[in-house]
Amino acid sequence: MGETDLPETAAPSSPGLSALIPDKTFLTSRKGLLLAAELVLSFIIFICYLASSLASFMAAPLIEFLLALCAYYVYVTKYIDHFSGFHCPLIDFLRCVTAAVIFFAISIYAITKSAAASKTAGVFGFIATVVFAFDFYYICNNLISLINPQDLPTHTATIKKSTAEEESSDSDCD
Repeated sequence: MGETDLPETAAPSSPGLSALIPDKTFLTSRKGLLLAAELVLSFIIFICYLASSLASFMAAPLIEFLLALCAYYVYVTKYIDHFSGFHCPLIDFLRCVTAAVIFFAISIYAITKSAAASKTAGVFGFIATVVFAFDFYYICNNLISLINPQDLPTHTATIKKSTAEEESSDSDCD
């Protein structure tokens, strides 16, 4: 058998390396730009804390950088569509809320120090707080838009109606 006698194989059914190709529309979307800003700001804050006397605070921006990098990868490669077992936007919401609170807290402390690197980290920390706050605001709006009163089961609506009737009947007895 020669090389020309080999049977032709069809293209593989699994996506393979094409799954690693980033989604171009996500890169320019609001979420993509917010995640890119979170990555850049977290890395800058990490470097500033390394250069300052507050090196003990470098863990928070490093962890937020790694979490934002993982979220960016999951969104840009559309792996989020494969995770139907848990609600990724809710996890992303919690990531953004905790990051905003942590960056706000350590930025307040960093601003009070006299070193220039710690003040720079504090200023970038406040900017990161605003970026993370915008991100969790947009995620919260998306989560609320997913919840419609029409999607509630019928027994939940009857429970709410019966408790409202009980409250009105209790107020009549007073």
